[in-house]
Parts: sequence; structure tokens; C-alpha cells
Amino acid sequence: MSDSEFQVFQKHQRSNWVRLRTLVILRWIAIAGQVGAIFVAVWFFDLQLEVGAASLIIICSVLANLFSIFLYPKNKRLSGREATLMLVFDIVQLSLLLYLTGGLNNPFALLILAPVTIAATVLGIGSMVLVGCIAIGLVSLIGIAHIPIRTSAGEILTMPFLFQFGFWVALFVGVLFLSFYARQVIDEMHAMGDALVATQLALAREQKLTDLGGVVAAAAHEFGTPLATIKLVSSELMEELENQPELLEDAVLIRDQAERCREILHSMGRAGKDDLHLRTAPLQAVMDEAAEPHLNRGKQVVMEVTAEESNLQDQPTIARRPEIIHGLRNLIQNAVDFADAHVDIEANWTAKDITITIEDDGPGFPQSVIGRIGDPFVRRRRTGADATSRPGYEGMGLGLFIAKTLLERSGATLSFSNGRRHGETGWAGQATGGAVVVVRWSREQIDIGLTQTPGGLGENKPFETRTSA
Repeated sequence: MSDSEFQVFQKHQRSNWVRLRTLVILRWIAIAGQVGAIFVAVWFFDLQLEVGAASLIIICSVLANLFSIFLYPKNKRLSGREATLMLVFDIVQLSLLLYLTGGLNNPFALLILAPVTIAATVLGIGSMVLVGCIAIGLVSLIGIAHIPIRTSAGEILTMPFLFQFGFWVALFVGVLFLSFYARQVIDEMHAMGDALVATQLALAREQKLTDLGGVVAAAAHEFGTPLATIKLVSSELMEELENQPELLEDAVLIRDQAERCREILHSMGRAGKDDLHLRTAPLQAVMDEAAEPHLNRGKQVVMEVTAEESNLQDQPTIARRPEIIHGLRNLIQNAVDFADAHVDIEANWTAKDITITIEDDGPGFPQSVIGRIGDPFVRRRRTGADATSRPGYEGMGLGLFIAKTLLERSGATLSFSNGRRHGETGWAGQATGGAVVVVRWSREQIDIGLTQTPGGLGENKPFETRTSA
């Protein structure tokens, strides 16, 4: 899956992440807490509060909950406007209660941060800013104007002005900090979740292509004999019908169409075969399969397979797993995309490791993101050479993330760096050559020759078919 294809998948409305039932439950908890706080203040501490007005405000919240329960289904997901209105209602309701119960002298003013935090996680930027501004504005108002809390003796309970001002500053900073903090955490969490889903889709697609290739290859094998017979018989008919042009033309057509069917089945079956022998392949064959879609894109792709030790001449035999092929293919695609003219793919092995190095002669990885390569949806500021070298590039880093995730799933470790062409370096001493990606496996994890038991592969299993009842 390419970056441009995934943009549609990744665009969801943040507000659709929360259900109405969730906010209703949270509001019931808030109502229970408000009722309990007023009851304790009046009956245990004998404080003089506007109980009637406070009760009316709490009843409004109860009615709003009942209205939401009976009017909408339990599984309703809120739109952006609906979620914003619910959170604004909760902030206004809490602010009115605080106005009646001492303003910022009431320690429960801290609860104003709860709706703001929820807004940061489920709303868009505009709605989140609106909810935060309303919260800060109402906190400021109740800090200036409020009904004081009185004891049974008529004494006013109030904090010194300096403490009230400090509490207001703490709430102001808390609104800003919690909004930013919650926003960053939830954005990273969902970006990683989306990218992992894209990775699974890419792997499933590669697996389906491999399975489809196996089915077609099996069909080509089964149809091979009938098509060869048709071609042979049609050729014999052509010899007998040389003096009958009209019938000869039909015989030629039959032969040509039989040959065409054979070529179509052969070309469709190149992607893979569900043959036990072809579930594994030499390292060179797997590299060729991964690079094949990018060999004719106007860039020279050179592959070299060598052993680092003279006594290890036989190539390792590895599994033709979809995650390995698709991961390597993504890395090769990235190298071909940004290469000026040349891409080198070198594979070598020792008694312990298998290493594939992919290097291009392009501008290399931007220094601004080289430490974050492999993370999904990498955004970067283009400055200096970056701004001119890739003016039309709008990638999100998703292709490299998919490649890294799939290859790591197979047991590989990846490293990303820039090479040095003719000893070139930037002003800070960093390498300025093309991009270099090194993929390394332990042979115990990937070399089938080390783990496969001696003996034959066994009989090929027929494809499973499903029949409808």
C-alpha cells in the first residue's frame, strides 16, 4: 500500500472515536460526586450553600443525561459538533456550581480539567481550542465573581488573594499542558495503530497475491496437457486442410488461441506457486522476486550475491515468506524512487548472519528525519538542501515503516544511514552520499537449510475448496 493510497484510509474524524454512552457514564459519575459533595458540606460541615440553586443545576445535568439515553441508541458515536456541545455543557454546568459554592475557593474547581482533557483526545483542533478557551474564560469569571461559602456562624471561607491567583494560574497552565500532552499521546498512539493496520493490509495483499499465483500455476499445470493436445491436433488438421482455405483458417485460429491460453496462464502464474519445493528458494531468487517490479523504471539496478568466507560458497536457502518479499520490495522501491541513476543491492553471508545492503546514488536521507526513519507518518520541515532536492515529495514514511515492521517480524534488524560518495561530507561532518539500508538476519532464524530435517519434501497437497451448503 502506497502513501497516497493510505491517506484515504488514515483520514477519520477524531470525534467518531467516542460513544455517547461513554460520556453519559462519565456524567453520571460527576453527578453522583456533586450530590455527595453538597451533602457532606451541608450535613457534616454545616456550611451555608445555595442548595436550591445547586440542586436545580444538577437536575439539569440529570435531565440532559436522560434525554441522551432515551433519544439516541446506546451505540451512537458522536459527531464533532455533538461531542463539543456535550463537553461545553459539562463545563458550564460545573462552572455554575462553582459560582454558587465559592469559586476558586472551592478545591473541586480542579475538575474543570476533565472535559478539557476529553476534548483533546476526541475533538479536532478547532473544537479543542474552543473548549479550552471556554474553560479558561469561565474559570477566570468565577475567580472574580462568585457566591462565597459561609459557615454556620456566618464566617466567610476564603483563601488569600495570592493563593487564589496561584490556583487560577495552575488551572490555566493545566488546561494548556494537559491539552497538549493528551493530544500528542493520542496522536502518536493512533498513528501507530493506523500504520500497523496498513502493514497488516500490505502483508495480507502480498499473501493473497502469492496464493493466487499458486492457484493459477496449478491451473496452468493441469491445463498444460489438454492445451498441448489441442495444439497438436490443430496442427495436424492444418496439414490435411491445406486445400480448403476456409477450414484451414479455423484450424489456424484454434491453434493460435490454444497457444494464447497457455501463455496467459504461464504469465499469471509467475507470482508464485503453491508447491512445497517453491516455498523455499535461494537468497538470489528471493532478491530477484522482490526487485522484479522495479527493474524497468529507468534506473540501473545491480544485484550481487557473495559469501564473506571462502568455505561458504553455497547460497543460503530461505523461506519465500510474503513479509520478507514485500519488505525488501518496499526498500528497493524507495531506493529506485530517489536514486539518480544507480541502485546497488548486495547480499552476503557468513556462518552466522545473512546481510542485504541496498544503496542508491541519490541525495540520501534528510538529516532532519534520519533519526526517526521507520516511524510512521514522519513529517519534517524542509530547510536548506532538503527543500530543493525533493520539492515534490509528499511521503509520510509509511512505506519504510511497513518494510521495517514486516522484516523485523521475520527476525531481521535494520539500520538506515547515508553513504559517502568520494569522501563527501556536509558542513557538520555528516555523510552526504546516497541512502544506505542494511538488513541483517541470523542464519538460525531464516536459513531453512540449517533448520530443515533431512529427507524429501513430501507430496504436494491439493488446494482446499469450499462448497456452499
